Amino acid sequence: MNIEELHEYCMSLKGTTESFPFDEVSLVLKVENKMFALIPLDNPDLQIALKCDPEKAIELRESYSCVEPAWHFHKKYWNTIYLNRDMNEEEVIFWIRHSIDEVIKKLPKRIRDEYYQN
Repeated sequence: MNIEELHEYCMSLKGTTESFPFDEVSLVLKVENKMFALIPLDNPDLQIALKCDPEKAIELRESYSCVEPAWHFHKKYWNTIYLNRDMNEEEVIFWIRHSIDEVIKKLPKRIRDEYYQN
């Protein structure tokens, strides 16, 4: 997976928006106006920071050398996955969707229901 494919996939997910709120190289992806991913565009190693269930976050770090606690994020909830290493593309896609689910589940029931209905 390359940066264009990663970006295209993330943008194809329902309700995804993008912005650069921190600087001109940190691409933030949001759903329902809440961040679910950050892609640093200036890093030669393709990576994505994703929100994760706290227990699963630890399991991932123990299972994959490509997964580390996310820099400048709450380490309990956020992991950085270095792509094109020891995690296959299908699993990366799974964790991107998991990140969205983690964000959506914290929203009010009405918004959760609306998001998952369509």
